[in-house]
Amino acid sequence: MEEKLINLINPSIKDLKVWVDSIKVEQEENETFLRIALDADYIIDLNTVVKATRIINPILDKEDLDLDNYMLDVYAKPKGDKEDE
Repeated sequence: MEEKLINLINPSIKDLKVWVDSIKVEQEENETFLRIALDADYIIDLNTVVKATRIINPILDKEDLDLDNYMLDVYAKPKGDKEDE
């Protein structure tokens, strides 16, 4: 599912000069989260995250994700994160 969604989302957000770094489904307490981490060659501001979320949400609505009642969490990957090294 991750690769398919990345391939659907990335062309739609390329004008923002961001891309999907990772997509994860996580459970916290009784909630299911679909977490999408964005990355870029610059520090992504909140305005860009909001714009990307507005683009991503309709794409996900059209897909059959096999997830019941999930919460979408789109965020900017922290710069200097150990995963970057």
